[in-house]
Amino acid sequence: QVHFVESGGGLVQPGGSLTLSCVTSGFTFSANGMRWYRQAPGQGRELLARISSLGSLTNYVASVRGRFTISRENQKNTTYLEMNNLKPEDSAVYYCMIGWSVEEFEAWGQGTQVTVSS
Repeated sequence: QVHFVESGGGLVQPGGSLTLSCVTSGFTFSANGMRWYRQAPGQGRELLARISSLGSLTNYVASVRGRFTISRENQKNTTYLEMNNLKPEDSAVYYCMIGWSVEEFEAWGQGTQVTVSS
């Protein structure tokens, strides 16, 4: 069974940084791309970034490009989202998901809350 455990969220001031982690299990991590999403209150989940299975390809939604960096450690079955220059509008629950393709889904993890506020 596929599982995702996200962590690393918290309260940060505008302009600050956080690095989120997503530890995965139940599938061959090194054979799969990964994606990060977020969901703000009252809104749908928004795709932020994705990374290919070996980490050679990444892409980002325009709103986070240049501020967020997706990475992975295949030996640890873990993907990361480094977030810099955080803004209040980045406040949301952040989730990871299996796959490079946006059509690939498994059950969501619990997510990790990020709050950007002074």
